[in-house]
Amino acid sequence: MRVYLGMTLTQLADTVAQGGFGPPTLAYAVTPTLREWYAEGDQEELEYAAMAAAARGSLHQLRLDPDAPRRRTVVAAEAPDGMVSANPAEGRAAVTINAALPLEAIEAVHVDDREAMDAVRAAVDAVVEADAGEEDASFIVDEAGAHELMWFARQEIPDLLDKADRA
Repeated sequence: MRVYLGMTLTQLADTVAQGGFGPPTLAYAVTPTLREWYAEGDQEELEYAAMAAAARGSLHQLRLDPDAPRRRTVVAAEAPDGMVSANPAEGRAAVTINAALPLEAIEAVHVDDREAMDAVRAAVDAVVEADAGEEDASFIVDEAGAHELMWFARQEIPDLLDKADRA
């Protein structure tokens, strides 16, 4: 199953240093609940919705780490179905990975361009209010979401992290 993990670049560096993700790990995926909610979407649209949920999860992780570069970071990985369980308390696309996931499971990393950092910084400050339904805050979070995430292959992670240290 394709899963998307919302994190910070600092957490990604820690994951690389540790050799993978330890359980339990919050992630996002195309769940039956997401599929039902989206109704008319094809698989690609559903995957994009799950990745967008992970990008929003990254905003929450950035709130917890004021020193992390203000760039949403989403890791796309493959996890065996038996390792993944639905986590509806965290959202319609939320899942929990119940076992360790090695770095080799990473398919790609998606990260904001530096040009998005101001919008992401504002979204980090507004995401809790947006989650509570506050319209102005939702607009600010949507502004960050309008920035497309760049794509990096697993083998590009060391270079990505090296350049992020200079961001």
